[in-house]
Amino acid sequence: MIKKYLLILSLCLGDQVCAQEIYFKIPDTIRNKDYDYLFERIKESENDPIKESLYLQTFLSKAKSEKNSQEIINGYKNYLRRSSENLKLVYADSMIYTAKKSRDNALIGSAYLSKGIVYYAQKKHNFALDNYLIANNFISKTNDNYLVYKVKYNIANIKYYLGFYDEAISLFRECIGYFKENNDRAYLNSLHSLGLCYNRIGNYGLCTETNEKGIVEGGRLANDEMKDYFIHSEGINQYFKNNYASAIKKINYSLPAIRKKKDFANEAVGYFYIGKSYWDLKKPQMAVSYFKKVDSIFDGRGYIRPDLRENYELLISFFKSKNNPNLQLYYIEKLLKADSILDFKYQYLSSKIHKEYDTKELLTQKKKIEEILDKRKYNDFIFTSVIVFLFLAILFLIYRHIRNKRVYRQRFDELMKKSEVATKLESKNIANGIEDINQDTVAAVLKQLEKFEKDKKFLEKDLTLTKLAVAFDSNTRYISKIISHYRDKKFVDYLNDLKVDYLIILLKEDKMLRNYTNKALAEEVGFSSTQRFATAFFSRAKMPTSYFIEELLKEQ
Repeated sequence: MIKKYLLILSLCLGDQVCAQEIYFKIPDTIRNKDYDYLFERIKESENDPIKESLYLQTFLSKAKSEKNSQEIINGYKNYLRRSSENLKLVYADSMIYTAKKSRDNALIGSAYLSKGIVYYAQKKHNFALDNYLIANNFISKTNDNYLVYKVKYNIANIKYYLGFYDEAISLFRECIGYFKENNDRAYLNSLHSLGLCYNRIGNYGLCTETNEKGIVEGGRLANDEMKDYFIHSEGINQYFKNNYASAIKKINYSLPAIRKKKDFANEAVGYFYIGKSYWDLKKPQMAVSYFKKVDSIFDGRGYIRPDLRENYELLISFFKSKNNPNLQLYYIEKLLKADSILDFKYQYLSSKIHKEYDTKELLTQKKKIEEILDKRKYNDFIFTSVIVFLFLAILFLIYRHIRNKRVYRQRFDELMKKSEVATKLESKNIANGIEDINQDTVAAVLKQLEKFEKDKKFLEKDLTLTKLAVAFDSNTRYISKIISHYRDKKFVDYLNDLKVDYLIILLKEDKMLRNYTNKALAEEVGFSSTQRFATAFFSRAKMPTSYFIEELLKEQ
């Protein structure tokens, strides 16, 4: 019997979503096993994907059959921890959906916290913070201290990345005090993060003490999961103590374990400080080889943080000394790209960051190098024309951006004043209406359209003019002409406007809906694709969906 289920699950190996959607019957041999037993089997079978899939599905199916919200969420969490990156958010959303149905604040808060942690692991800090704050709203209404401190720990990490080190230190100390007696791994994680904060505020002695304590405590607790991270942290700390050889040795020691965990962020930071150590040891060629590894991770993962910005300053400086304008220009472009990401991602921190190469200086250098390269191919007239064109284009883009923001805001204020769907049929005298259609027919169709709008039938997905004509017991020509005359728009625009107006009301009333993606919002009101939804929203609201939601959040 078990072989039969293992075969079914093996066919779905590599696609856990598929495994959930096939018909599944819990094998008799484990039907009466409790959740603790199944969870232990899941952990034990990590190296056997077929068995692991069997126990994962059994756990979730058992929870669903018993309608046990807590264990259903745990079942999705089991999948989340073992799924590929592109599926983690799917399982996180399933946890949130189940938690909301339960109306349990602790479960809802925990589910949003899990989603935030997924975003944080992907280094999407803005999205992570959004979910942490939602989680905190729910968890603060409970007496679950573990969840309260788990939120504090994750918000402290965001504060660390935003540069609010003193605030982060205060939160990490609270977490250490609580987790020391309640959760070994969270305790060690908090110690590690506290050490990082000490390094960033320049207290290198306390950073060393904290890293050493973390290693000792890990030994006491028989938990060495964080040992390599404490060594990695201390390697970076040794760089700031000017002990470059020690820094290189410690970071190199820690990197294999960090790479094994696919922790690209700490891998990039490690490469950078090894490179910096070689740079200060007057070995620029060795340093550049590590700086290029940081650049490779930036290309592949888009990961950058304020201290890694210097990676490109040093590469620019190196290739300038080698009289290589092509690579100098290449890394200036990279630095400009990094700056644009940092300015968006670290908006609270960007004003405090000392930039050796500020944007104005970078653009000046970029122009000079382009002149050198372009003179080899083009004459001065062509080059000057290009520069003038770019300048005018930038002015135009700036003007358009300012104008759009003003128009968007004006339109937003107008929409906020409306309290109902504004797509009712225009009142026109039927007698003066469409001459080639019987007026009784016109009146009947208008009455059906009013009911269609009132019952919100327009939310139906893939609704066509033909379907509507069948529903109205009429024909497409009549329906089209009547809508065109009395609503003054084509059928598709009429339908889209109804959907968008309804969604605007939902967004104003439902704060949770503002966290939805465009794809989810499109499905909410029956659009067949995200692109069609975005186009229809902009056409009706005269602004992008993102701007409207952003302004709603500010109002909130």
